[in-house]
Amino acid sequence: MVREYDYLVVGSGIAGMSFALKVAGSGRVALICKTTLDEANTALAQGGVASVTDREVDDFDKHITDTMIAGDQLSDPDAVRKVVTGAPDGINFLIDNGVDFDKKDDGSFDLHREGGHSEFRILHHADNTGFEIQQSLIEQVRANPDIDIFENHFAIEIITQHHLGRIVTRRTKDIDCYGAYVLDCTTGEVDTFLSRVTVMATGGCGAVYLTTTNPLVATGDGIAMVYRAKGTVQDMEFIQFHPTALFHPGDRPSFLITEAMRGYGAVLRNLRGEEFMHKYDPRLSLAPRDIVARAIDSEMKLYGDDHVYLDVTHKDPEETKRHFPNIYQKCLSLGIDITKDYIPVAPAAHYLCGGIKVDTNGESSIKHLYAIGECSCTGLHGGNRLASNSLIEAVVYADAAARHSREAIKHVNLRTDIPAWNAEGTTHPEEMVLITQSLREVNQIMGTYVGIVRSNLRLDRAWNRLDILYEETERLFKCSKASREICELRNIINVGYLIMRQAKERKESRGLHYTVDYPPKK
Repeated sequence: MVREYDYLVVGSGIAGMSFALKVAGSGRVALICKTTLDEANTALAQGGVASVTDREVDDFDKHITDTMIAGDQLSDPDAVRKVVTGAPDGINFLIDNGVDFDKKDDGSFDLHREGGHSEFRILHHADNTGFEIQQSLIEQVRANPDIDIFENHFAIEIITQHHLGRIVTRRTKDIDCYGAYVLDCTTGEVDTFLSRVTVMATGGCGAVYLTTTNPLVATGDGIAMVYRAKGTVQDMEFIQFHPTALFHPGDRPSFLITEAMRGYGAVLRNLRGEEFMHKYDPRLSLAPRDIVARAIDSEMKLYGDDHVYLDVTHKDPEETKRHFPNIYQKCLSLGIDITKDYIPVAPAAHYLCGGIKVDTNGESSIKHLYAIGECSCTGLHGGNRLASNSLIEAVVYADAAARHSREAIKHVNLRTDIPAWNAEGTTHPEEMVLITQSLREVNQIMGTYVGIVRSNLRLDRAWNRLDILYEETERLFKCSKASREICELRNIINVGYLIMRQAKERKESRGLHYTVDYPPKK
């Protein structure tokens, strides 16, 4: 089936839905997601949204400085200023679309402070801010007559000149995007979605790792698709591991213990009950995430432990329950009363700072193809994301991409001579175990060799093992009917390769990329 739209949006988190709402009215919008609208990284974000709102004590320059420091001075200053100065308007957009941020009795925002921030500037809704945002935007998107929602649809490949028989390489300067081939997971058929503008808003790639806070749909699909289409992808070595995921073996994804809890006063302790952050950073438990994650990793390796503790027992119990109701209930369900007991935590893959390289309009190196949200690399995060900067980045760049594409679309015609997806000679895989076992191997390779601490030897081993899996999977893909399982495996391997390769290319320890072969300069 061929479907024609002005805008094709792949992904239904805060970035994709914000963009869809902003362009609705200027054309027909197709919003596709591979499961349902409510299953996105956005919904799991606990901490909140960073924005300067209290001008008496805070200002843009402070937020910019904090972001640059957290990014190890690798952040693009233009991108940082764009997001920081655009954040207040982004907050207003969310409020206008029904998001209810917590307020004090006097009506002012109840602001949190998180690691790396010099001021209290985190707007939140209890400890489930992302869920509040996701549900609010879903309500608006479903009510908009210009947006057609396609749940349980999986984008397989973006369509370029390659599909018209032209040879496209990374040196080709005029690659165009005409839409995407999309698998209807219900029927098993692959439809052709043609569009004037295509937007990747597919989120991150946490599922490349076994231990992750991301939903398991975070398989790096948009990044892999754009890379295969010869688009520019960069900074993939900068994988942020959240220091404090709830340690409960068997849970996948891991339950996140928000950074706001450390901002609230929680203290990290080893299994002997000793506070240890003073050995690693003067900011103690409020140091940036890369430092805290490596400190926990070091402490665990020092004693052979598989987790550490987060201690909030010294705080007022009722206040703790009021600030963190979901964390309290989750832990209580496992027999942990956080007002009396230490919380077992360990680092988990959490956020990708790199991705599809875009300009200040959110446009990629491929014409008429935009990327926003976690799958994009705007330059904001540099070597390490500052806590709670990601949700506001998604809103600010969704606005920029919407403004730019509304004008660009006036000069773009639908390309209608696109061939249908070719499934000739393919069959359903006889053994699903071939896919599931390969996925386990990728997860193990990435966790063991391309984790918090890396080395040339580990990266070389990852390269060799992933290369074998890549060849096996490509052969399987070419003879198999398209399925979500085989496509996700293919994407995970592509993304794992990019993380590993770009880690090999960075001959220094910087930001989230830490290698024992190039220790940081004192």
